[in-house]
Amino acid sequence: MLRALSSQGTAAGDGEDVIGDGPTAVSGGHPVCRPPGILPLLSVARETVPAQRLRALASRAEAGLSRNNGEEGGTMIGYVARRLVGTIPVLLGVSFVVFVAMQLIPGDVARALLGPLATQATVDEYRRYLGLDQPILVQYGKWLGHALQGDLGRSFSNNMSVTDLLAERLRNSAILLTGSLILALPLGIVAGLVAASKQHRPTDRAVMGLTLVLANIPTFVVGLGLIVLFAVQWHFFPVQGMRDLRGEGGRLDLLRHLVLPSLTTAIPPAAIIARMVRSAMVGVLNQEYIKAARANGLPERLVILRYALRNALPPIITISGLQVGFLLGGAVFTEYIFAWPGLGEALYKAISARDIAVVQGSVLVIAVWFVAVNLVVDVANTALDPRSKVR
Repeated sequence: MLRALSSQGTAAGDGEDVIGDGPTAVSGGHPVCRPPGILPLLSVARETVPAQRLRALASRAEAGLSRNNGEEGGTMIGYVARRLVGTIPVLLGVSFVVFVAMQLIPGDVARALLGPLATQATVDEYRRYLGLDQPILVQYGKWLGHALQGDLGRSFSNNMSVTDLLAERLRNSAILLTGSLILALPLGIVAGLVAASKQHRPTDRAVMGLTLVLANIPTFVVGLGLIVLFAVQWHFFPVQGMRDLRGEGGRLDLLRHLVLPSLTTAIPPAAIIARMVRSAMVGVLNQEYIKAARANGLPERLVILRYALRNALPPIITISGLQVGFLLGGAVFTEYIFAWPGLGEALYKAISARDIAVVQGSVLVIAVWFVAVNLVVDVANTALDPRSKVR
């Protein structure tokens, strides 16, 4: 705008006489149309601010804007760096607590591995071989030193590297999480929008009542109910595993096996997301600018999707991110019920067998996933909400 004022002021002062201050003035014998609202600004600019001064002000404004953008980028990088540093004590604390908890579980790992017929001398020798006779802090220190080098130990029950075991299981869990996210996010957001747009009506009460029930049903109950309905009664989908061992497999077979586990994992988070979306949207829909948009005759769909949803995104992203973080932990029950060979099933079997190395590695992966999701959510909220300032 400053540049436009400068150029117009210069043109008016370069020897070309402008006659008249109305919307249609005369310059050089020809009528010149001007917007009525700009006339006072043009007069002030010509009379009080020289053209060179206007150009200088425009340059300073552009330089200040660039500097502010650079400062915001640097501040964001610093914020992410501080958050990453802050995750280190969190991961250390989680791994230490789990390590100590596994040590406090009754039973002897060496005796469980060797069997009931092993002599006490053999058990003691095997305990020394595994390092279980050393203090807990020494054992944890050795595990942590190897973990920092990418070595999570060796699984006693599977007789293989924990890193290789978790890498294979994590791929299968990623497939399950992807299917759950594809179902949970759209279902939760759509249900919340429908309830918010019909607030205090029967549709709103029905949706909120249903989500209240679904959000509080345990995952294994949902899974067993889906198995009885879609596998036992109607025979629509298979019950266990990722693929049919009697067939050739393929993507279609994988999708058929994926439907019930994904739906089981997605239903509780979708219900929670729907309730949060409804709560955030109701608060935004009662704002004055929404009432003004409706008074101007804008379609209700445009008001909700373009104006209301945009301002309700930060809390929606926050609760959605938390549910995404909980998905990997909640998949433990789903993978066990449906015999899905993922990280959750490996963790369940490792806890039953007191396989400390697998438990430590699995919990560490889940903790890293949860921390990473929270970091992405915080950065997304900062980028989407202009009122949010990173200090």
